[in-house]
Amino acid sequence: MRNRLPRRSAQRPARLLSLLVPLFLALLSVAPLVAQGGRGGRGGLPPDDSRVRASYEKREVRIPMRDGVTLFTSIYIPRDTSRSYPIMLSRTPYGVAPYGEAYKTSLGPSPTFERDRFIFVYQDVRGRYMSEGKFEDVRPVKWQYSGKTDVDDATDTYDAIDWLVKNVPHNNGRAGMWGISYPGGYAEVGLVNSHPALKAVSPQAPVSDWGHGDDWHDNGAFRLPHAFGFIAGFDWPHGGPITTYPPRMQMPTQDGYAFYLEAGSVGNLDAKYFNGSHPYWNELLKHPNYDQFWKDRNLLLHMKDVKPAVMTTGGWFDNQNLFGALQLFKHIEAQSPGTVNSMVFGPWVHGGWARGEGENLGDAHFGSATSLFYQDSIEYPFFAYYLKGRGTASPTPKAYVFQTGSNRWQKLDAWPPKSAAAKSLYLRADGKLSFDPPATGGAAYDEYVSDPAKPVPYTKEVNNGMTSTYASEDQRFAATRPDVLVYDSGALDHDVSIAGPMTASLWVSTSGTDSDWIVKLIDVYPADTPDAVPMTYGEHLSGFEQLVRANAMRGRFRESFETPKPMVAGQPTKVEFTMNDINHTFKAGHRIMIQVQSTWFPIMDRNTQNYVPNIELAKDSDFRKATERVYHTTQMPSSIKVMVVP
Repeated sequence: MRNRLPRRSAQRPARLLSLLVPLFLALLSVAPLVAQGGRGGRGGLPPDDSRVRASYEKREVRIPMRDGVTLFTSIYIPRDTSRSYPIMLSRTPYGVAPYGEAYKTSLGPSPTFERDRFIFVYQDVRGRYMSEGKFEDVRPVKWQYSGKTDVDDATDTYDAIDWLVKNVPHNNGRAGMWGISYPGGYAEVGLVNSHPALKAVSPQAPVSDWGHGDDWHDNGAFRLPHAFGFIAGFDWPHGGPITTYPPRMQMPTQDGYAFYLEAGSVGNLDAKYFNGSHPYWNELLKHPNYDQFWKDRNLLLHMKDVKPAVMTTGGWFDNQNLFGALQLFKHIEAQSPGTVNSMVFGPWVHGGWARGEGENLGDAHFGSATSLFYQDSIEYPFFAYYLKGRGTASPTPKAYVFQTGSNRWQKLDAWPPKSAAAKSLYLRADGKLSFDPPATGGAAYDEYVSDPAKPVPYTKEVNNGMTSTYASEDQRFAATRPDVLVYDSGALDHDVSIAGPMTASLWVSTSGTDSDWIVKLIDVYPADTPDAVPMTYGEHLSGFEQLVRANAMRGRFRESFETPKPMVAGQPTKVEFTMNDINHTFKAGHRIMIQVQSTWFPIMDRNTQNYVPNIELAKDSDFRKATERVYHTTQMPSSIKVMVVP
């Protein structure tokens, strides 16, 4: 374990950090992660690369692909040549800076890797920064190849590793890959028809299926601020090699809620801010359905006959790629049962395991330095075993997961746990929530008016991007709104642990012809819960309503994501959708809460509530108020299906 400085116990610095850290993480959520490159210096001074420079030699090369295109690659080789080293490869669209004479200030996934010595390789993917060729967002993987000109990111990865093991001195013939977010997607692609030297891969929060559950979409609903903010800073066409990109667009206000509401229809944003300069934005808006455009870019379909050992990493509070990480593990299990396949999930936001200590997320506290534990005790041993032969047994169980609520790590031989049993949490009359189904009598439904002109905010923060802490945020700000339904279990007399996927099964109706349905699972703390340190100024854990999981569903896709269908006004309809997995214990004395609403803005774009072929290209005049009903009778029981662990 690394040496760590003693923590200060003063309250004021702790509170200041609790305010600044969420802001810092929010800025990172739409930017290249620092784990992929060096860090800048302070006050305009150049970064200090002396430590890396003393131990490593840097080489910059252009590696030829089978079609003649060359990819710019930065290689850091240990100066100690008394032994051979495995290769750690990261392929990225974010640039391998610094270019030229300067060195990175840190190497590898964590400090332990740099100290123990690997050959670290960073490569600009095809068409990005200093690499030749044409870039394509999540380039489709080919099912068959013909000739040397037939290429994709899988062949580029193969060719890069083949060149490296043949040309880089002092390598031991073994290679590993890692990456977070988009680079995690490139690590995932490396599993397809992999090079024999590739022995271990850790896709971390990987881009897997942008058309369904990753980054841009959640069961058909559009993640507006993430898509707009990311593309504004990433999708800049260029005519040749570059080392820096233009500055990202400056938002005219810090208030994203006001910004996107004033913009009106999503289709207005291009004319107002992009003027056709970001072609991928317009391409994205043309495909609101899960059509062939998205199916061609679904990396999960290609996880057959995977040869390297795989350790997929994700965060339970990741607001971008939790779906991709979960589904990658599950697809490898199903399509490649002979693969050494494991999953690691902790209480982290997007990439949180690679930065910070991981002791808390906003006002949700986890009792230990979970990120440092992952780096030292899970991530490093995985690569050391498969690339250096360290250890005597496979270091990672099938599922190495952190259970929030109880705040403990678990080693499991299956996911979901074999002991988990399916149960349903039923929405009942008078705002009750119970594992018992509704009995006869009582009101048949609850209702509210959903107004697109006054949507429910997804966070109480003022933020013009996508705040990274909303996924565990106190939901009391939403519970008091008249357009949010609240169902409460009452105080639990024993611990209730839920592990695995969830399914929202709602009987609903709308006075319109389309609607969104957002379901939130919440852990309500007892009124006598003492505050933790640090706490956000003015916030308290007394009655804290911690968000555990939330997902949206666009009603038009209730039967098919490929073929949307209007809802029939006033007709009770079953809308059922899968929510992302959780691993959480609701402690005795806590309460389980479900909130149901039809807007969640601007994390999700607004539904017109009046069926149109493409909501993203709707006219401002298409948006309508609608009366929404949620039914809870014996004939139409609304529930959340969960997996309960004894």
